[in-house]
Amino acid sequence: MRVSTAGPIGLPSPLHHASRRLARLALAPVHKVQARDRMTPDYLVVGTKRGGSTALASWMSRHPQVAPCRVGKGTHYFDVNFGRGRDWFRSRFEHPADPWRVTGEASPYYMFHPHAPQRIADELPDVRLVVVLREPAERAWSQYRREVDTGHESLSFAEAVAAEPDRLRGEVEHMLADPAYESYAHRHHTYRARGHYAQQLTRLHDLVGPERVLVVQSEAMFADPARELSRVWGFIGVDDVRLDGLYPAKESTSAEQAPEVMAELRRWFAPLNEQLYALPGVDFRWQTVDA
Repeated sequence: MRVSTAGPIGLPSPLHHASRRLARLALAPVHKVQARDRMTPDYLVVGTKRGGSTALASWMSRHPQVAPCRVGKGTHYFDVNFGRGRDWFRSRFEHPADPWRVTGEASPYYMFHPHAPQRIADELPDVRLVVVLREPAERAWSQYRREVDTGHESLSFAEAVAAEPDRLRGEVEHMLADPAYESYAHRHHTYRARGHYAQQLTRLHDLVGPERVLVVQSEAMFADPARELSRVWGFIGVDDVRLDGLYPAKESTSAEQAPEVMAELRRWFAPLNEQLYALPGVDFRWQTVDA
């Protein structure tokens, strides 16, 4: 039997509309069909860039009760991929299954991006945030080397640090005015600006509460991974396990190639670091010989 899909005066009938909806559903991306069945992130490693978030995310994904993000380290949803929508984001996580208790991701641009913290607070009201902070001058040098290696920087370290104010002029304002705008300079040339940790951490505290933010010192994490991971496990609500193959290590640096710039940066960061030390959850200080 053939059923007509024509309605009155040639308009599509309800049956036609229903068949069209079924066809669209069949052709829809898998993430739109299955997103509601996915786990909701319980934690986010939100920063900082070149602070150790990659290592921490990798270690966390090894915990038997932590479901890994399906696209590796992180989705960058709350910063550069927000336009893809919530279903796209949810589809990047696993379906609930034993023995998984929690899931999450790491995108170190989150704590620095002008829109990301508010988006996180709005969409994940119960999420816990992990912040990994590295001594800011060393972090700036590490980012610089990374940007050179990936083709995003052609200036010398001294030139890049000096050029930062001009490169960033008006960029944050543009991002705030146009949420879809992606600033190349803000993402790749922020050697000093990303080291304003107190400002970024205060914003996270204001949005989600300091009790839902764990601050991990990068240097302590690499010096004693088991101790720092024990803090992380308790914070995200999983059993305290000890991972095999994690040994104390010192973060590599070649900053001696630019000693004058590093000394100037440490002097410049010193008062900003004092602001950081006064914030809740910060129980460490960086000891620098040339600050």
